[in-house]
Order: sequence, then C-alpha cells, then structure tokens
Amino acid sequence: MQELYYKSASELAELLAGGELSSVELTQALIDRTKSVDEQVGAFNSFDEADALAQASASDERRASGDVLGPLDGIPVGLKDNLAVYGQPLTCSSKMLERFVSPYDATCIQKLKSTGAVLFGRLNLDEFAMGSSTENSAFGPTSNPWNLECVPGGSSGGSAAAVAAGEAVFALGSDTGGSIRQPASYCGVVGLKPTYGRVSRYGLAAFASSLDQIGPLARNVKDAASLLQAISGHDAFDSTSYKAEVPDFVASLESLKGRQWTLGLPKEYFAGVADSPALEPVRQAIEFYRGLGCEIKEVSLPHTEYAVATYYIVATAEASSNLARYDGIRYTHRAESFDAKDSVDIYCQSRAEGFGEEVKRRVILGTYVLSSGYYDAYYLKAQKVRTLIRQDFERVFREVDALLTPVAPEPAFRKGEKEDPLSMYLSDVFTISANLAGIPGLSLPCGYSGGLPVGLQILGKPFKEDEILAIGQEFETAHPFKDQHPKL
Repeated sequence: MQELYYKSASELAELLAGGELSSVELTQALIDRTKSVDEQVGAFNSFDEADALAQASASDERRASGDVLGPLDGIPVGLKDNLAVYGQPLTCSSKMLERFVSPYDATCIQKLKSTGAVLFGRLNLDEFAMGSSTENSAFGPTSNPWNLECVPGGSSGGSAAAVAAGEAVFALGSDTGGSIRQPASYCGVVGLKPTYGRVSRYGLAAFASSLDQIGPLARNVKDAASLLQAISGHDAFDSTSYKAEVPDFVASLESLKGRQWTLGLPKEYFAGVADSPALEPVRQAIEFYRGLGCEIKEVSLPHTEYAVATYYIVATAEASSNLARYDGIRYTHRAESFDAKDSVDIYCQSRAEGFGEEVKRRVILGTYVLSSGYYDAYYLKAQKVRTLIRQDFERVFREVDALLTPVAPEPAFRKGEKEDPLSMYLSDVFTISANLAGIPGLSLPCGYSGGLPVGLQILGKPFKEDEILAIGQEFETAHPFKDQHPKL
C-alpha cells in the first residue's frame, strides 16, 4: 500500500470524506515524515507543529458536525517562505528578515484558510526568490530528493523538494522567471505558473512586481488544478489583479478531455539542444501527442534570443526598487557591530550584513540600469524588447492552442557546479519568456535522464490554464511518473 504521505490530495480527500482518515492523523503523518527526512532534504525553514495540529483538529470538528468547507478541508499545504501568514515567520530565507513575523495574511493564504486547508510550515527558497538552485538561502541549501548531491532547482526549491519527498501533499511557490516550473522539473512534480494577474500577489514579498506570480506545486495535474482553484480570483488589494472569470479547473480536466489540440514547437527553444540525450523524454512526450492525433507544428518566436538579457534587466531593476525598503531602520536586520555615525551608516552596514551575495549582485545591477544616463540605454530598451516577445506569443497563439518545450536544458545539476552567475542564469532560458509575456506555463514530469527527473513545459494562451492542465493530464494519464518517488 502506498504510504499516506505520498497519496494525492484527491485520494486523501476521499479518505477524509469516508471517515477512513482524520486530518489530525494525516497532518501528524506529514510531521513525522518531515522529522524523518528533512535533515537530508532541507526543504523547511521552520514549521509550527502545534499550530498545524490545531488547524487539523478544527477541520475534524467541522467534518464531524457536517460543516466541511470543501475538498481541501483538512489537507496540509506547504508554503514558500515569502508568503505572509499571520503570526508566522516571513524570512524570505534572508538574514535581513530572520526575526520577522508577519502581521497579516496574504490574499492566497486567506483563500486557503477559507477552504479549511491546513497551512503547514515555511519552505526554503533562494534569498528573496533570487536564484535557480536554492543554494542562495541564508539558512542553507535544499537538496534534491532524487539525488541529495544535486540541487532541487529554484527559487521554489523547498516547495518542490517537500512535495517530491513526501513532506507536503502540495505546496505554493512563486514564479518570477521559472521559479515554480524549473524546480518542479528537477524534482519530478507538477508545477504551474498562472497567467499574470490570475492570482493576487498581495502578501507575496516582492522581487520583480511585473513578473512575480504565485502558483501550485503538486503530485499530479488534478491536485495542481484544485489548488489553483482555491487561490485564484480578483483582489482589490492588488492593482495588477485581473477581473477574469475563474473556471472550474478540476471539472475542465474532464470536459476538455480528448480534444484534438494544435500544438506548436518553437524552433528557437530546440536550437542547439534538439539532439541532447538529456532531453530525450521531451521528444518522446511530443511523439505521444502526435500519436494522440494532435497536430504538431513548428513555429517561431524570433525574439527569444533576447529573453535572458531582457529579463535580467527588468527583474533586477524592479528588485533594486522593491528591496530599498529593507533599510535596517524599521523592521529588518540592523547591524549592531559598529558605532554608527548616522542613519546612512546604519543603512549601509545593515544591508551589507543582511543581504547575501546574489541579492547584492542583482540590486547593484538593477540600480545601474535605472541610473541617470543608462535608463534609456538599458531599462527602456528592455521594456521595448519585452513587448516584442509578448507580440511573438500573441502571433503564434493565433495558429496553435499551446506550445510544447523543454523546461530546462538539462536535469538537476550538482551543488556548487554553477559558480559562474551567468551559467546559473542560463538554466532559466526556456522559462523566462513566459513571465515576460505574462502567459501561463505548466511543468509536467515526462521521464528521467541519468536517474533524475525531466520536465515537459506546456505554455498556453493568457487565462487558459484549464487548457494546458487538460493537455498535461492527457500525458499524465498514460504515464506512471506521478506514482514514482525518490528513495530517501
């Protein structure tokens, strides 16, 4: 029998509904699992055992009285440590916020609480979500459960690793340039970046405000759909939240089943890696869709070659602005090891001590591209190229329903392997365009290379998450990858 901690949310919901399992038993099983394996994995920054069990007990009481709040009632959800939860730590894996406790709930957290989900723990990430490996955390790196010598991806590496290792049923992450999809691929789980504006960003510690988006990491497509359902919707507290209808994502998996899709293969995404042995599972997945009768078309996104440069100008510029609030004066880390002459001394030394190397690198670069004399040459030009990238997708989506691409050029790499920042940045080469264009993207396990998971990326039209989820489930239903787990 499959261990309780590796069952899907839909399976657990049935057990809870049938009285075969209580939320307290389920939550305790995950706590025990976390205590057993997290010393190896390092997915959690912290978890409040007493609070989680209290939430679970309240869920059991509701169920006993017939007041179940929905299919997620009583099911634990792991949370990336850049989401605000009232009374819980909000560290962003940074020394700058190591003692900060959130005074309010993010909108997505309020929505989860309204479903009765059990909010469990604070999951590790690259500091302030800046990174692709979860090696940049002030609290230590997270390991890939499939090979503890390898990275889990980033920045939502803790969320992906927790789901893969059985420490969380599913989890929330954030995606600024691939930070849900890339770790999902590396850890062999499902990860979804929704359309920009689908999920409120209120309560998400900002990295790059025009790129950030909260989304689910889960064991299978149906679980991702149910978690997306719970957190979607317009929010007056977020000026970028979009008033789009929220479909029934779970029901759409059935209603869209069997449709003959037209799927595009962007030639720029396969240039140079078309024959890579590491991407053989992606090629096999494409042939699977061809075998279903889907029309497969080669398409072109000609401005893809500028995506990495554009992203690292836009993202760092916004990061330098967003992180200016962490000044050592209000609620953040304050340097105490020197005699400050004035507030500027406090500001400079506190930031020097509180921020890690990657955060400093991006803040400096962002400040440079926004500075007088360089704004037009870099930031303004990058925004113009961003428009061209978005227009590429608009044109292609008039011909196809969705795009099939790799998630990353290779499976998970070893810790410390990418010491050169540029080589690290290039690991997001297939994911960042979706953030620049604001479109949804799904990472789906499609096989293994060298014993490590490989993901297939499905990119869709804006606010058509239901379609890419349905396309993904067609593949998932025919393949056993969701039922395979690392041996810890």
